Amino acid sequence: MEIDYKDFMRLDIRVGLVKSCEAIPKSRNLFKLMVDCGEEELRQIISGISQFYTPEELINQKIVILINLKPRKIMGLISQGMLLAADVNNQPFLLKIDEKKGKMVPPGSKIK
Repeated sequence: MEIDYKDFMRLDIRVGLVKSCEAIPKSRNLFKLMVDCGEEELRQIISGISQFYTPEELINQKIVILINLKPRKIMGLISQGMLLAADVNNQPFLLKIDEKKGKMVPPGSKIK
């Protein structure tokens, strides 16, 4: 399915810095992440990636976030975005930010 460029431009995709990550009790594969997306408050994002990553691997990582996804309640918690990842044989590979020496990409930077 093809989309128009204007449809793509409606997506608000930004750099997010994972500030905290914890397993959700009574869940088999969910993490609750608090992510700095360059806004006044951190975004809470619920993601089913605990079988593939540890909290220690995610904290302080700059990843790619879709932030204008309609909020959704998952296991009683509101998820305010979506982590973007490549899917290889049903295994996620999070999209991370490539930073060059001396050139930092701040949280909240728009991805176009």
